[in-house]
Amino acid sequence: MLNGKRILLIISGGIAAYKALDLIRRLKEQGAGVRCVLSRGGAQFVTPLSVAALSEEAVYQDLFSLKDESEMGHIRLSREADLLVVAPASADLMAKMAAGLADDLASTVLLATDKPVLLAPAMNTRMWEHPATRRNLATLADDGVRTVGPGQGDLACGEVGAGRMAEPMEILAAVQACLGAENSGATLHGRRAIVTSGPTYEAIDPVRYIANRSSGKQGHAIAEAIARLGADTVLVAGPTNLADPVGVETVRVESARQMLAACEQALPADVAICAAAVADWRVDGTAQQKMKKDGSGQPPALALVENPDILASLAHLQDGRPDLVVGFAAETEQVVDYAQAKRARKRCDWIVANDVSDGTGVMGGDDNTVHLVTADAVDSWPTMSKQDVAATLARRIADHFDIS
Repeated sequence: MLNGKRILLIISGGIAAYKALDLIRRLKEQGAGVRCVLSRGGAQFVTPLSVAALSEEAVYQDLFSLKDESEMGHIRLSREADLLVVAPASADLMAKMAAGLADDLASTVLLATDKPVLLAPAMNTRMWEHPATRRNLATLADDGVRTVGPGQGDLACGEVGAGRMAEPMEILAAVQACLGAENSGATLHGRRAIVTSGPTYEAIDPVRYIANRSSGKQGHAIAEAIARLGADTVLVAGPTNLADPVGVETVRVESARQMLAACEQALPADVAICAAAVADWRVDGTAQQKMKKDGSGQPPALALVENPDILASLAHLQDGRPDLVVGFAAETEQVVDYAQAKRARKRCDWIVANDVSDGTGVMGGDDNTVHLVTADAVDSWPTMSKQDVAATLARRIADHFDIS
C-alpha cells in the first residue's frame, strides 16, 4: 500500500523510541522510503547507526550541520516527504509544535513542512492528562495534525494508565489511512459523525449497578479514526478509563437513557456508529438508599424493564435519520447469522459483528476479529488490533460516501 511513498520519521526522546526501529522495518516492508530525524533526546535511547542501518538512509540530527544543510537542507527535508510521522512524540515536542517554536531540527522541520503530520504520543500518564498537554493537543488538532494512540497499560516509569505509544502495526495502519485518504480522495471532510462507546451503568441503588463488560477501546478507536479522516465527530461515551480522543467532542454519560439523549442532541449527522455495549435492562425504580441484607438469606426482588434501543431508535428516525447507521453485534455463537437478523430487525445499514465468547479475549483486549454485514454481503476481516479495525472501518465509511 505504501509503494513509492516517502515518510519522514521524527524520533523524539522517550523510552518508546525503541519501537521506532520496528516501525522503520514495517514501513519499508510496505514499500515506503524512510528518512529519519533523530532528536537529541531520541539519541539517548536509540543510536544513529541503528536508525541508519534499518532505514538505509542518512540520519539527520543537527539543525546547524554544515554538511547536512548543504546536501539536504531542512526545507527540502520537510517538503520531500509525503507524510511526517513523529514517533514517539514527546510532550516537549508537541508543546513546541503547538507554540510554533523551532529551536532544533525536529521542531524546525515540523514548522517548515507543507505535508500532513501524524503524531504517536508517548509519555507518563500524568503528563498526558495535564491540562497543558490537552490544550496543546487541541491546538494541534485544529491545525490538522493527526494522532494515533496513546494506549493504556503499564508504563516504563512503573505507573499504569494512558501514555503508552501505539504499537508499530497500529502506527502503520494510521499511516496507511492518512495516505490512503490523501490519495483516493475518500475523506470525511464536511461530514458529521456520532460514535457511541463503552458500557452503560444502570443503577440498582447508590452503590450497585447493572452493566455490560466493555472497555470502550473499539469505540474510542473508531471515533479517533473517523476524526482523522476529517469528520466533525461526537463521541458519546459510557464509563471508561480511556482518555478522550484528540480532536473529538466527547460527551460523558452513564445510563442508556442518557446515551440516547446525548445522541439525539448530537443530531443531525451523516453517520452514526453504535459501538457501545448498552445494558439491555434497568431496574424499575432505583433504590434511593443502599439496599441492606435483612438476615433472611433471600435476595431482594428486582423488577427489570427494557432500556431504549439506541441503534434502532436512530435507524428508525423518520426525520433526520443519518445517511449511514452502523451497529455492533457482540455474540457468543452463530455470530454472522445473529448479526444478519439484527441488521434486518433494527433496520440499520451495516452491522459489525464479533465473537466475544470465553477465550477470545476481545472484551477488554487489544485485538478483534470482525465481520462487516451489509444488505448485500458479509465481509470477514482477519484478526487485527482494534486500532486497525477502526482505521479499516473508517476507510470503508469514507469510500461509501465518496461513491454515493
